[in-house]
Amino acid sequence: MKIAIMGSGGLGGLYGARLASAGCDVSFVARGSHLAAIRKDGLTVESDAYGTLNLKDVSVTDDPATIGVVDYVLLAVKLWDTDAAAKAIAPLIGPSTAVLSLQNGVIKDDILRRALGDAPVMGAVAYVATNIDRPGVIKQTGPMQRFIFGEYDGQRSPRAERLLEPLLRSGIQAELSDDIRRTLWEKYVFLVGLSGTTATMRSTIGPIRENPQTRAFLHDVMKETVAVGRAHKVNLPADYADQRLAFVDTVPAAMTSSMHHDLDRGNKLEVAWLAGGVVQLGRAVNVPTPANRAVWDMLALHANGRP
Repeated sequence: MKIAIMGSGGLGGLYGARLASAGCDVSFVARGSHLAAIRKDGLTVESDAYGTLNLKDVSVTDDPATIGVVDYVLLAVKLWDTDAAAKAIAPLIGPSTAVLSLQNGVIKDDILRRALGDAPVMGAVAYVATNIDRPGVIKQTGPMQRFIFGEYDGQRSPRAERLLEPLLRSGIQAELSDDIRRTLWEKYVFLVGLSGTTATMRSTIGPIRENPQTRAFLHDVMKETVAVGRAHKVNLPADYADQRLAFVDTVPAAMTSSMHHDLDRGNKLEVAWLAGGVVQLGRAVNVPTPANRAVWDMLALHANGRP
């Protein structure tokens, strides 16, 4: 089984490393100092929950076209790079190749379908807390490493079943979804709340969920996202924000978001697709979203990163 990881940062690097450890033929696409470090010393995943995984002699490149046709592409670039990444991975796609975006948001696969057509695109959602700790080294926080994926028609296709086996063998909590659109929105609700609060409040989730005022704001952000999704005919329960708030109480207090990390490092932010996405999708169905608007506004001056 040949797999290409397009974007080998915290998310792509971790899942690619786990699949490689399960015996898959994995090629990584990376750039800059991360690429140089992987070429020199291999790829390392550090995790308090699962120990340290060191991959030596890693197949890594900055040019996807050198990899050749693969069975699966896992796409894990930032959302603003989606159009460019879709063009870059075109040489990897054969008649039965599946492309699974691990990116944030709920419109990522619409972008991929416009560039690649409907057939390759399979929906996917990843739940994991990771970041590049230093070039060549991925740091995983907490034990969560879920991977939920499926075909948009709800069928358990042969290519979906084939990918499920090595994911499970690698230790990832993988499962197939028969309603991947709902699955995407389930993560979107959680991620919009997590990213919006941890970034604007400059905090991990622990203090946010413990303080009554910030906890209420987190709940409001998620309630708005649920309301927008339901208005767009997504099959979310009316009390889904309450369920997600209860879930927040179970995650490690040290959990934060990639947007929080990006803000600290002066990188570009995905806020326009997260809180901003809720605002824009809400406008389309006349659902008010003042809490998400507040997050988008507060981070507007940081959205393009520091010079």
